[in-house]
Order: sequence, then C-alpha cells, then structure tokens
Amino acid sequence: MKTQIERAREGIITHQMQKVAEAENIEAQALLSRIARGSAVIMARGEKVVGIGKGLATKVNVNIGTSSSKIDPEEEVKKAKIAECYGADTLTDLSMGGDITTIRSMIFDNTTLPVTTIPIYQAAAELGLESIDDDDILQNMRKQAEEGVSSFVIHCVDRKTLGTLKKGKRIMGVVSKGGSITCAYMLFNKCENPFIENFDEVLDIAKKYDIVLSLGNTMRSGCIQDARDEAQLEEMKKDAELAVYANREGVQVIIEGIGGHVRADRIVKYVSDHKRSCVFPLFVAGPLPADVAVGYDHIAGAVGASMASGAGADYLCYITPSEHLGLPGTEQVREGLIAFKIAAHIGDSIKYGPSDKDRKLAEKRAELDWEGQLSYAIDGVRARELAPQEGPCTMCGDFCAIKMMKDFEQY
Repeated sequence: MKTQIERAREGIITHQMQKVAEAENIEAQALLSRIARGSAVIMARGEKVVGIGKGLATKVNVNIGTSSSKIDPEEEVKKAKIAECYGADTLTDLSMGGDITTIRSMIFDNTTLPVTTIPIYQAAAELGLESIDDDDILQNMRKQAEEGVSSFVIHCVDRKTLGTLKKGKRIMGVVSKGGSITCAYMLFNKCENPFIENFDEVLDIAKKYDIVLSLGNTMRSGCIQDARDEAQLEEMKKDAELAVYANREGVQVIIEGIGGHVRADRIVKYVSDHKRSCVFPLFVAGPLPADVAVGYDHIAGAVGASMASGAGADYLCYITPSEHLGLPGTEQVREGLIAFKIAAHIGDSIKYGPSDKDRKLAEKRAELDWEGQLSYAIDGVRARELAPQEGPCTMCGDFCAIKMMKDFEQY
C-alpha cells in the first residue's frame, strides 16, 4: 500500500487527508500539496488522524512511560487516558522498565491517539547497552511497527559531530536520553551511527507501515548558557539531508530541533533559522528559557513553547512540573499538557491571528454567563472548580465592573 506522501505526489486526496483538512478547516488540495512537498505530515492510528506542519494548528505531544527505577504499568495507562481526555494530540511511550511490550499494548488498548516510540530504548533496556547490535535495533523497529506504532524517533548524530562536541565548551554535553544511548552505542562498538548505516532498511520499515520518522535532537542544549554550537548546526544539516532522502523514498519526516534549554532572546531566531533551512515540520521539546524554574518547568517551558510556536514551530513536546526531578504522576501530566495547550494556542494566535474561541469566551464573560465561559476554556474542569456556583466572582463581589456598568447603562 502506498504512503500518504506517495499518494499526495500522485494527486490523490486520501481519506486521512480529507479528515485532517476538515478538522483544520483548510482545503484538502492545499494539504495535499504540503504533504507532497514534505512541509506537513499525517500521523495516523486507525481512524484517528493528526496533521502536523505548515498551515496547521500547533500540536502537543505527551510523554509517558516507565523507567528502570519506577515500574507501574497501570499508572502509565492512567497517564495516557488523562492525556487523551485533556486534549493531547499524540502520545510517546518512553518505557524502559518492566514488560515494555505489554505496557505498550495496554496503552494501545486504552487510547486512540497516535503513539510514538524511541526504538533504541527498548533494545537497550531489554538486552543491555553493551550487548545490542544493529540487528537487535532493527528487529525492535519491525516488532513495534507490526504492533501499530505511528511514529519512530531515531537519533542520527554521526561520529564527526561527536568529535565536534568534544572540542566544544558546553557546561552540559548530550542531554537527550535517546541521543546519549545512540552515542554510547557508537563509542562502545567503535562504529558509526546504526540508524545512518542502516537508513535504507529503516525507511523500508517506515514505508511499509506509513510510519512518520522523527529525527531526534541529540545535540540540543542542556542549559541556557550553552548557546547553539557547531555540533548542533552539524546535526541540523545532517537531519535535513536525511529528511530529503526519506521523503524521496516515500517516508514522511518530522525534524526535532532547537529544543531543550534556549535563552529567550534566541528562540525566535533559532526557529526562523530552522524554517529557512528546510521545509519539514519542526518538533520542539520546550524549549526552556530558564534553568531556575525547577518544580515549575512546565510554566517556563510553556513560555518558551509559546514563542517557538509563534515563530513557526509546528509540534510541541510538553514538559511537566516533574522535569529534571522524577517520573511525573497523573496530575503532573495534566498540568504539563494544559500548560502546553495554552502555549500552542498562543503560538497559533501569533501565526494565524486570534482564535474565534477567545472572542466567544469574551462575549460570554461580558454576559456574565459562567457556563458559556467554561465551555470555551482549555480546561473547563479546572475553571469550574474555581468558579462560583452563581452570582459574581468572589474577587469583586458586589462591585463587579461588568455588572455595575450594565446596571447603570440606563442612566
């Protein structure tokens, strides 16, 4: 069966393209053109389809999954269900502890969202970093593809870029877990990157199942003092080259870039530079414009994500209050997701203009219509918990500005 990008190049509007176009309120032909060019992708799981890229609403991904030190499959399922309930667009399962295949199956059974994985995670967790080989990694990808994974993250940093990193003066080195596992594999085995060396086989797997390839951001900065350096620029260039090749072979691609920790005054420039250098959808983790927000990194991250989205980033990876501290619980997942949905909304208002939902909520607020306001809120459940049952809000009481002016309009 042909992939979405192959169909788009043949001028065929697929069922998935039509659904995305209707959801985004754009012309299907415009979406087809963007998919054909590589500036937009469709991530699908069954009948659930998500469009990511140029001219589309900014999407938000939620990371879940066990670690080697905390394994509670039922908790991860709860997180996945919370994420879907509160409007996540995609899930990424980062599980590295317990029966990973079973955990992923449980997530599939309890959600409908497209699921992304980082295949080298499972290979390293189950076989040990010093024991895996290229075949183990590829076999893991085949197995996950058969299970219904919608997107793979692979880190394609090469030996040359690793050498460049060693010559640099970063406070923090590689802070990407998937990237560090890939680098460690290369260093231990004294070999090149297994994904680059076997890129054609990776593409064969992705093409067979129409899996979106997400090229990871190994060289992202781990603190705002670490400015964009030569290693980051080399990785960006390599990812763009691989993305062009993958597209030509019929595989949809997203590029992860400028994520991690980025000084606020650099975010817009970095996103703009990326957008000028290649057409592919940009996936951003954060970015965090401050290092001191520990415990509130979801807020700092949402500030950076608003700026990144407004500058052109297409896809945001949420951050929770537990970032840098531990595995998030269900409430942290909810808080992180809502923070980043707000960031995406703000970013879209910069890219596309104010949302009609903001206007409608304002109209309901002017009418002192509580239920009307809550119906347009990003998190109506939380808003309802804080709102009065009736009458004006308790901050103003009898001296509500809106009510007073309405009462005295007749004079």
